[in-house]
Amino acid sequence: MSTLSSLPLLWAERTWEEIPGDLGQAARAALLPVGATEQHGPHLGCGMDFVLADAVCREVSARTGVLTLPTLPYGCSLGHSRRWPGTIALDPLLMTDLVRQIGAQAYHSGVRRLFLVNAHVTNAAPLRCALELLRAAHDDLMVALINTATVSERVRAAHFMDAEDWHANRAETALMQAVAPALVREGRIAESDDPDRTENLVFAHPVNRTSRNGVTGSPSQASAAEGAALFAWMVEDLTALVRRGLTETPPLPHSYDGPAVSTPGA
Repeated sequence: MSTLSSLPLLWAERTWEEIPGDLGQAARAALLPVGATEQHGPHLGCGMDFVLADAVCREVSARTGVLTLPTLPYGCSLGHSRRWPGTIALDPLLMTDLVRQIGAQAYHSGVRRLFLVNAHVTNAAPLRCALELLRAAHDDLMVALINTATVSERVRAAHFMDAEDWHANRAETALMQAVAPALVREGRIAESDDPDRTENLVFAHPVNRTSRNGVTGSPSQASAAEGAALFAWMVEDLTALVRRGLTETPPLPHSYDGPAVSTPGA
């Protein structure tokens, strides 16, 4: 795992007098880590997704000075069904509104660049809806949606190495072995492999109909060393994206609510 250059800047630990200055030092930006609480097979703890989101954002905050909002530990996990205990799922409409409200309150505290850092695949749709609502409501708020598993091509390739519809697979197991070993049941890994059964399917089936044990992929191939390298890539590549975002401005200055202008070139 990479070494922190400084301490992360955590919203929950800052006072109301300190937050405006914190935001002013980092282009008025904030990170919102978003995960899920859901089954991850017989070998991984149910908090894997939010633990990862939190760990990545803490390290990125330490490198960029960007405030990190408290991690959202619940997500859109309805597809994991009730076949296995442990999943606490939010309705996607509720999740959309929850993130919209968090973003709106962050805006009123001074945030103008909001990075939604998502560590659970099926959060993407409600988070995108929240992004749309926040942009429409706040003309000077820029919102980015970044999925940790696809933050860069090298990170994406590592996640998809053993399954297209992966879950609790080689990559996720390796990450937890490196970052949060207390979530890993090492004695259950060897027997947890389960193949991807989604190839050439027309419909999107819930996990109870695609997996025997809640896993899709080959966790038996994982190692802590591989997880440490993958985590370092995720932090490095997300840090680079955030730094780019701290200086980005809209390509055009037009107001969301303003009338169209007929002037040539406008």
